[in-house]
Amino acid sequence: MRLRANPNRMQLLRLRRRLVLAKRGHKLLKDKQEELMRRFLGLVHHVRDLRAGVESELALAHRAFVSARFEMDGSAMDSALAFSRRLVEVRADREQVMNLKIPKFRIEFPEQAELGYGYLETTADLDRALGMYAAVLPKLVRLAEMEKAVQLIAAELEKTRRRVNALEYILVPSLEETIRFIADRLSELERANATRLMKVKEIVRGH
Repeated sequence: MRLRANPNRMQLLRLRRRLVLAKRGHKLLKDKQEELMRRFLGLVHHVRDLRAGVESELALAHRAFVSARFEMDGSAMDSALAFSRRLVEVRADREQVMNLKIPKFRIEFPEQAELGYGYLETTADLDRALGMYAAVLPKLVRLAEMEKAVQLIAAELEKTRRRVNALEYILVPSLEETIRFIADRLSELERANATRLMKVKEIVRGH
């Protein structure tokens, strides 16, 4: 689609400069799109593998917990869980990735706390379940971090794709078409002016 522009040399120069910038911007955005896609695919594979591992560990922990629930008295289970407390620190930061701020989390257990309950009324399955839940927690936080990164990169990738398409299929072709139109129009004007000058010269010679 041709842009609305006056067919003069100043406008032609301005549009040519704009075309150069548009093509340069298109190349930069295309490079960014390819890098985002590379990072996105790499993250998706890691997330898939990490999620499978986390789900497997959670399933084992849940199985042990259910087994403990069946073997223990309900009040004993509630009492044991009420006293089983362990401090957890989560430190949040951000990582700059392709002008995106990706959240980064680090989980720490500041102290190696005891389980907090007696062993007479509890089972080994409960100890094992709580230990497995504690062990999988850092991986669970890591999974949440990576899935958020995938979400942010996917949104940026879609935004970049739209911009690349807008430049490639709308702006650049419109600029090129307008430049051709103005160049052709100026050539016609130059030919018309040359023809008029030749006629004027012939009239002057005739006199």
